Amino acid sequence: MDNHYADLREKMVEEQIRKRGVKDKRVLEVMRKVPRHLFVDPDSMDAAYEDNAMPIQCGQTISQPYIVGLMTELLELETSSKVLEIGTGCGYQTAVIAEIVDQVYTVEILPELAQSASRRLEKFGYQNIHHRYGNGYYGWRKYAPYDRIIVTAAPKKLPNRLINQLAEGGLMILPIGDYHQDLVRINRTEHGIETKNISGVRFVPMTGAPD
Repeated sequence: MDNHYADLREKMVEEQIRKRGVKDKRVLEVMRKVPRHLFVDPDSMDAAYEDNAMPIQCGQTISQPYIVGLMTELLELETSSKVLEIGTGCGYQTAVIAEIVDQVYTVEILPELAQSASRRLEKFGYQNIHHRYGNGYYGWRKYAPYDRIIVTAAPKKLPNRLINQLAEGGLMILPIGDYHQDLVRINRTEHGIETKNISGVRFVPMTGAPD
């Protein structure tokens, strides 16, 4: 069975991710390794490597594999990067990042998801992931600034508190919008922020109290 899922991961990476332009070898290798099927509902395991987002607990979703690969590549991660993730969800994106960097700080607003993801990631042996249950709009100021920030739900506008927790020279990737959403890359420079729209996307809305 393990070989079956390994074959599905290889096919996913080759056909859904690499052929669409994700070139970072570390990202491709990690996505060949992390067992996506163990992050979805047991009844959905055989569909875990298909080319789409999937429902998880609490009306949330696990992102399409290509989007996970793309957002991870856009972060331009270094081993030493300190990463803040807003929206732990089932923990799959968290695990992908944690395979590359030394420290990940992840915030989830839904207690059921926060607890199940924490248990799952600890079971898999990750010791470099720090969990917090709370409002993602407020980030995690205690450990700021962060070299990289990734947001896996869509606010209607750029959250100022997260920008303030991004280190100078840091990068943030997030979807922004309501019905129409864009995946946006933010670069914080000494002169302010630079914004680049990457592509249209569709994420669940970001919940909680905005700035």
